Amino acid sequence: MDLKKYLQEKRAVVDEALEAFLPEAESPAVDVIKAMRYSLFAGGKRLRPILCMAGADTAGGEERAVLPVACALELIHTYSLIHDDLPVMDDDDLRRGKPTSHKVFGEAVALLAGDGLLTEAFRLMSATEPVGRVTPQAIIRVMGLIGDAAGYRGMVGGQVVDIQSEGTRVSPELVRFIHTRKTGALITASVTSGAILGGGDPDQVAAITAYGEGIGLAFQISDDILDIEGDSATMGKGVGGDTQRGKATYPSVHGLPKAREMALEAVDGALEAIKIFDDRADPLRHIAKYIIERKK
Repeated sequence: MDLKKYLQEKRAVVDEALEAFLPEAESPAVDVIKAMRYSLFAGGKRLRPILCMAGADTAGGEERAVLPVACALELIHTYSLIHDDLPVMDDDDLRRGKPTSHKVFGEAVALLAGDGLLTEAFRLMSATEPVGRVTPQAIIRVMGLIGDAAGYRGMVGGQVVDIQSEGTRVSPELVRFIHTRKTGALITASVTSGAILGGGDPDQVAAITAYGEGIGLAFQISDDILDIEGDSATMGKGVGGDTQRGKATYPSVHGLPKAREMALEAVDGALEAIKIFDDRADPLRHIAKYIIERKK
């Protein structure tokens, strides 16, 4: 399959849906809406919503039926980037080649824009109408799953440990804890949510979850490597920040050659997990390979 074409087509579908779910609005709170939309539409791969749709398709569901949840995942991801860029966190000036939210709107509005995106994500999921194989019970299950992945059991918890570990010697077990939570948890939840909403049986959902865990870890290891070897113009943000801040990363703990090897092993494990599926899972297979080949 032509992965580039596939990703472009699915991104267009997601962008159209996001525009419908979060339109421009005239309101006394217009500044925070503008800030929310500024970061949401600043670009990005839309990987998490695409994984959600691909997971649904693999399990035999309809990708358009899961679009509200897929878009909610992108809202959560965007909120996390806004907060991650704040001076109290990584203090970054650029994101996706554009000034970060707090540079444009100020720290207070940027903070609240992130809060707005997070809460809107759960409002959007709660308003999802059951369509096709999507059931109310599945929606509730997915909301809990995503809540775990986004909160202290997942992304928030991983981010806290990441910050606390800066400038310290960390064990391989701790760096894995950080990676599988601050990045991997939401990626896993994205593809698993699609499988659940698509009506997958327990074995199918378990296989797709194992796939998500593998690519989630590989994605963050790849990010670690790109922060060392990547091109800032291509990536749309600064590089070398992990080293400057003494971040706990796979290259810093294991070295670059071993980190690359471990990313490949994680992808191999992900691909092995979805061997039970036919060519419906081909997008997932190609995305797994793309994750460690990407340049941004």
